[in-house]
Amino acid sequence: MSARIVLFGATGYTGGRTAEAMVARGLRPVLAGRDPDRLRALSQRLGGLETAGATVGDEASVAALVGRGDVLVSTVGPFVTLGAPAVAAAVRAGAVYLDSTGEPPFIRAVHERWGPAAQRSGAALLPAFGNDYVPGVLAGALALRAAGEGADRVDVGYFLTDLGGGRPFSRGTLRSLAGTATTPLYAWRDGALRTEPAGARMRTFDVAGRPRPGVTIGASEQFALPRIAPGLRTVDVYLGWFGRASGAVHAGSRMAPLLSRVPAGAVATAVDLVTRRLAADPGADALTRARSHFVAEVFDATGALLARTRLTAPEPYAITADLLAWGAGRAAEQGVQGTGALDAVAAFGLDALVAGAAEAGIVAED
Repeated sequence: MSARIVLFGATGYTGGRTAEAMVARGLRPVLAGRDPDRLRALSQRLGGLETAGATVGDEASVAALVGRGDVLVSTVGPFVTLGAPAVAAAVRAGAVYLDSTGEPPFIRAVHERWGPAAQRSGAALLPAFGNDYVPGVLAGALALRAAGEGADRVDVGYFLTDLGGGRPFSRGTLRSLAGTATTPLYAWRDGALRTEPAGARMRTFDVAGRPRPGVTIGASEQFALPRIAPGLRTVDVYLGWFGRASGAVHAGSRMAPLLSRVPAGAVATAVDLVTRRLAADPGADALTRARSHFVAEVFDATGALLARTRLTAPEPYAITADLLAWGAGRAAEQGVQGTGALDAVAAFGLDALVAGAAEAGIVAED
């Protein structure tokens, strides 16, 4: 018998798309959120799913969503400010937890703060189980397998091409990116996790036939890839969404120590003022033909390239919805490998992840 799946944040943009992807896979998630009218409308549209009221302001309501062995999927962000109640509920219950975060400080908190408690309770925590950052973990794992012995450094890049007109990111994504710019992040350097600002390094990758720049960001790879290859001394993840502005982002990283002194509440207020007039959803035209590209390159200690993996996929929100649906369904039906804070390879195994990612349209580039 499959475990119960609960989707918290179902009425948001990412949550709604994830609910649709789950139903398309034959799953019957419980739709949870704070607005009963919107929950009811979504439930009716998707065939009469069960609903449950819950809000991050009432932690007891979130805790009531899950029991031992259940699967809790959270799309409630920004996660740094709103994500803790869902993780805490999963840890207390001994549940499996997946989320759609792309926020490095939250990913780090799940691994370092909640991970040990999850091991004790029997919970399994899989943060960033979407476009951020499953494809890069997968590409890095495949490149490491191809490289064999001698891997010293892995560089992973995330890129978008063929965008149409309009804004390609949701309001929530833009708020998360803005918050990240003022927060100390991390990298895997000299065989350990080190704190550093976003954009501290920049390099180009060959993507879709042309060189494209990316700047460094904290991600899941810094936790996942050293598990796969314990001898790795460096793991860098590069975000290539900024195009020609990458140089400005890189230069701006020097201001991070000053920006980090600004109170978090003041930053959140400023970001809210700037973004509140934006539509909540991204522009549909911008995503119609968009392609996502993921590159992982493995080098030895001399800097020689040992292996390269290139993956391509649809637009980021489709990836996230399909991966969350696959991961939740797989966890509910077959469970996961291990407890504590995990990544997609550790939880499901590399071969199973390759198959699941292919169902989400993430495949090797021709």
